[in-house]
Amino acid sequence: MTDQKLDPQIHIVQLGERARAASRVLLGASTEQKNTALREAAKALRQATPKLVEANGRDVDSVRGKKPDSFIDRLMLDEDRIEGMASALEQIAELPDPVGRKLATFERPNGLTIERVAVPIGVIGMIYESRPNVGADASALCLKSGNAVILRGGSESRHSTREIVACMQAGLRAADLPEDAVQTVQTTDREAVAALLRAVDHVDLVIPRGGRGLVELVRDQAKVPTLLHLDGNCHSYIHKDADLEKSVAIVRNAKLRRTGVCGATESVVVDSALAEQAIPMLLDAMPDCEFRGDDRAVSADARVKSASDEDFDTEFLDAIASIKVVDGLDEGIAFVAEHSSGHTDAILTEDKDAARRFMTTIDSAVVMHNASTQFSDGGEFGMGAEIGIATGKMHARGPVGLEQLTSFKYLVMGDGQTRP
Repeated sequence: MTDQKLDPQIHIVQLGERARAASRVLLGASTEQKNTALREAAKALRQATPKLVEANGRDVDSVRGKKPDSFIDRLMLDEDRIEGMASALEQIAELPDPVGRKLATFERPNGLTIERVAVPIGVIGMIYESRPNVGADASALCLKSGNAVILRGGSESRHSTREIVACMQAGLRAADLPEDAVQTVQTTDREAVAALLRAVDHVDLVIPRGGRGLVELVRDQAKVPTLLHLDGNCHSYIHKDADLEKSVAIVRNAKLRRTGVCGATESVVVDSALAEQAIPMLLDAMPDCEFRGDDRAVSADARVKSASDEDFDTEFLDAIASIKVVDGLDEGIAFVAEHSSGHTDAILTEDKDAARRFMTTIDSAVVMHNASTQFSDGGEFGMGAEIGIATGKMHARGPVGLEQLTSFKYLVMGDGQTRP
């Protein structure tokens, strides 16, 4: 059926009903079945490489000249990137199964034994933008954690996404699992997104992955519970007792290793006690980065451009950073707390007490000491792939991997007990 003939509301209900049925089967799936499905899907991706490259070429051609080069780079698939997707599936197959983990056991005085065990969430709706590899990663993480998934990738990547889903479904069939455990929305009609966000009878959780506009749309319109990731306005604070050479190297990596990732440092906070020395060192080490600073930062080095108030709240995702000079740890903490988006913030210092105070006081999902904020990543945390970074405070925070895609239930074992 073509996109034009699909009624978005009916289509989402149908996808949801099939996903719900598949999720019930996954509850009883063995670890070996799930791992087999992932390994076979990896094989299918490799075998489908020519077909996938051709489909992706159609996607790229549809936006060439209409979208910036950075967008096209995220959208594009080649043999190396497809091999990367396949390898990621195999790596997820090697990770421990999060389902069935015994989280706690306790005995009651009346003889009841109570266990808290990890279980799948159920049906997950994954809404993302231009990167088709997100569909493969999300499908694999959901499958390994026992969840069915409905993918709604960006309309620009629809041909690529359909081929990726076909490979995932081939893996599911090979493992004797329902192919409806991984599905994709087959229409580009934007009403389908709204229908997915309202599908409370069919979807248990929606996860958006993309820019602030997408995340805010999901936040404002969803009736289904959500796991949100707002922007990554991350800070690196150079404390007065920092090792400057170490700190400059860290900031350079945190800002410039990859400027378009959500864990990139966007704002550098510098203690006034060493600003006259630190700021020129930063600019010397990062000549390709534009710094926009407050009056004291500009005074410390004329290469710093004058910042607007908006600059301190901006996720640049580019070789641009704001820079703020503060008087001591208290002011540094206050500034970061006011402007951080709650993603990842770091303190650079050799004073362990100052580091502990900063890390305890800053209420972000990830807080670091003497390390690049770009380590805020599921792979770097040993989780394998991640489905996103959660900046909220409920259910999961920080990198969302397999364990974060489970909930729990209680198993109560008795021997004839009745309640008085």
